[in-house]
Amino acid sequence: MASLDGYIAGPGGDMAWLTEHLTGDNPTAERLLANVGAILAGNRTFGGDDPNRGTDSEGAFGGRYHGPVFVLTHRPPAQPPADVTFVGDLHSAVAHSKEAAGEKYVNILGADVAKQCLRAGLLDEILIFFAPVLLGDGVRMFDDPGGARVRLMPLPGETAHWYSVVR
Repeated sequence: MASLDGYIAGPGGDMAWLTEHLTGDNPTAERLLANVGAILAGNRTFGGDDPNRGTDSEGAFGGRYHGPVFVLTHRPPAQPPADVTFVGDLHSAVAHSKEAAGEKYVNILGADVAKQCLRAGLLDEILIFFAPVLLGDGVRMFDDPGGARVRLMPLPGETAHWYSVVR
């Protein structure tokens, strides 16, 4: 989820702003969750602030995702969680995630990993949920100074901001 001014986290990676916006039915998110076969996250996202920390809703998709998780990092923890795979390079992380997902989606969490995948031509679709708030500062969704222009095409039948990447 992003603020209307394009931030996915507040200053210092603060995610507390999301709590009030994660309520109510979201049919698009439900369809996505049903089709996610693996999650690929960046290390900052994986170890970052969870607006539901300490509750039954902690974790991806409000704690409802239960499946393979891969974390892209050059610094895996000394004692990694048993249900998480840490991978040191982008192409291997994407390959392992895709293999684990099978015919389903690899859901990418984290602005930096998404940007790396987009630059490497490894991102096929982008889905963005917007919250009606202006944060003014924080972690930008796709901050890529000097980056190339990327064309997107709305996916037919979707009302949310769900696009295919045009190559």
